[in-house]
Amino acid sequence: MEDQWKRTALLVIGMQKDIIEEGSVMCVKGGKAIVPSVMEAVELARRRGILVVWVVREHDPQGRDIELFRRHFYSSGKLGPISKGSAGAELVDGLEIREGDYKLVKTRFSAFFATHLHSVLQGAGIDSLVIAGVQTPNCIRQTVFDAVALDYQSVTVLVDATAAATPEVHHANIFDMKNIGVSTPTLQEWRQSAS
Repeated sequence: MEDQWKRTALLVIGMQKDIIEEGSVMCVKGGKAIVPSVMEAVELARRRGILVVWVVREHDPQGRDIELFRRHFYSSGKLGPISKGSAGAELVDGLEIREGDYKLVKTRFSAFFATHLHSVLQGAGIDSLVIAGVQTPNCIRQTVFDAVALDYQSVTVLVDATAAATPEVHHANIFDMKNIGVSTPTLQEWRQSAS
């Protein structure tokens, strides 16, 4: 399995304070509950020598690069959510980027859209992806569908290290991803496969 882990990347998506912490206009209600599972997935990936890619949003403080439907969050003259350099754009407590990890900044749902993620992964010899983070119907789903379209050999979504606003929305999207050949193990099942 060691060779396979060298060809695998763990994408940790959206685990930032403005997306996870309560009180933010961008808060994903199910996000806080998965923080321990995401922490465990990251540690397991590091032990196995899997590349950890931190996929984060960092927007222009005036909101010029965010989707049109969210621009109103930036129009009041106040600092908008997940603005570059703000405390809200930082990873939640307990998660940290370490030497050897890779940080990718995106401005849309998919980690592949208008980024260099695919080239970075190809350059590293990565053909398999494992996904953790938020939120299942948006960033997770778009990234997964793009990964499948780009012919990654294996795409895995850790079902209990990903979340949405409600369990019903989460499970409906997991069901859709299973139907396109995506593996959806629990963290425990993925841990056992990594033994």
